[in-house]
Amino acid sequence: MNIIKLSAINSTNDYLKQLTATQQIENFTVVTAEHQTQGRGQMGAKWNTEPGKNLTFSLLVKDVLADSSHIFDLNVMVAVSIVQALTTFSIPGLSIKWPNDILAGNKKTGGILIENLFKPDGSILSIIGIGLNVNQSDFSSLPKATSLQIVKGMPFNKEEIMLAVAHKIKDNCLLLKKGSADFWQQYDKLLYKKNVPAAFEQNGQHFMGIILSVTSTGLLQIKREDDIIAEYAVKEVALLY
Repeated sequence: MNIIKLSAINSTNDYLKQLTATQQIENFTVVTAEHQTQGRGQMGAKWNTEPGKNLTFSLLVKDVLADSSHIFDLNVMVAVSIVQALTTFSIPGLSIKWPNDILAGNKKTGGILIENLFKPDGSILSIIGIGLNVNQSDFSSLPKATSLQIVKGMPFNKEEIMLAVAHKIKDNCLLLKKGSADFWQQYDKLLYKKNVPAAFEQNGQHFMGIILSVTSTGLLQIKREDDIIAEYAVKEVALLY
């Protein structure tokens, strides 16, 4: 696995995209940075991380997605892969908050941003950006965030965790391409707050509902308190927790 290590960069996703635009890059190449100045999450949300304490890296994936109709399959597989990798370090209370936040003990410890590049020949390149809070201990301004060190009570070797995650994603990419693993079933089991009453917010209005499932295109299916079953895209509704 080709690994490019940087001290600081605006965004590892952007850096990897620029590399793929100018040269042939080996599949599953990883770009990692000690400090990312313009990290971002879903729909442009900022990803802030304390320099040197956490993991910010991006992974190039080629020749896995056959067409755009299976885009969310990759999101599902990556989220499940991260949980699988972290489980090997005995991290307790792992779950996936829709669409692909990684929680530990009901608090966010990781996020995923996948950017897909559609080539003229019909092929799809995917840049998988991952942020994981590893050894940061101060989240006074982020009450819903945590780190692996906090939930486990010990510091971790960041490179060991990065390699475990990257290799798990690589292995699972091959399974996804073959269709020989049911990542959706695993994602469903790990889905945070599934089948339990929870509070949501839509356009400033609060309502109660129950998460039923996630559709094949990544929409969140909620049974509202009025018994109406509705589907929501990312940023259309927020789970309050």
